[in-house]
Amino acid sequence: MRVFVTGATGWVGSAVVQELIRAGHQVTGLVRSAEGAVELTAAGARPFIGSLDDIERLQEGASEADAVIHTAFNHDWSRFAENSMMERRAIEAMGTTLEGSSRPFLITSGVALLAPGRIATEEDEASVASEHFPRAPEATVSEMIARGVRAIAIRLAPSVHGLGDHGFVPRLAAIAREKGVSAYVGDGLNRWPAVHRLDAARVYRLALEKMTGGPFHAVGETGVALKDIAEAISHSLGLPLVSLAPDEAAAHFGWFAPFASLDAPANSDLTRALLDWAPEQPGLLADLAQPGYFSTGPAAVPHRTLN
Repeated sequence: MRVFVTGATGWVGSAVVQELIRAGHQVTGLVRSAEGAVELTAAGARPFIGSLDDIERLQEGASEADAVIHTAFNHDWSRFAENSMMERRAIEAMGTTLEGSSRPFLITSGVALLAPGRIATEEDEASVASEHFPRAPEATVSEMIARGVRAIAIRLAPSVHGLGDHGFVPRLAAIAREKGVSAYVGDGLNRWPAVHRLDAARVYRLALEKMTGGPFHAVGETGVALKDIAEAISHSLGLPLVSLAPDEAAAHFGWFAPFASLDAPANSDLTRALLDWAPEQPGLLADLAQPGYFSTGPAAVPHRTLN
């Protein structure tokens, strides 16, 4: 199958590209630079220069493919509303190109805001866009489905981990380095779902090949307590482990405070059953115990959203 992948050199997208190629698919990947094109060529895929705001290029890439997988998003919190609208237009452009055909369209969403405080499942409906959180890719996909597009959402855990991680956990580690302590809020029992990036990539590939059911949860662990994550950071960096009162969180974590307090467990029971999928890679805490996990920080992606 010829698959057009957006975000093909990104943290999740690059793993999806590798997974697809290993399974015998031909991949064309959207990249923004010559450097990205070199990287993608080395991975065995065909580079396609463009960006999410280049509607004509997106439509051209989708028109040449048997399927489209959308993993790209500009993770810049300072431009979050603008980037959310750009993603909406990109999904609409590619979806419109696929309309009237049976070609699959997979988009990326998240589990973090589905059901805070209780275990979210695939049966929970995604939130619609709001002033507080304007990103709502599943709402756009629902519109595409109503127009006959074969679309499915892949919902990622907040922590998509692995060596080279530059997401949620390294952000916590960067704050710990800056403040001199590894902190959690209250009792630290609020939970983050987690998945290894290679396990997540298999969810995309299996969903593409089966195209039945959905949305699917790329969730390897239902919820890892923030206290345990902070403890792993404390041990790795040799910093004290401390508990903060809720009213101290904003001063300590800054813009990241809502995420540090987030309790958003989610399971993947239906995904495992429908796709015959199970995690094969190490869990989050085992991953964090590897030497060098925190050797690279999140500087390149300073504002990561709730995927």
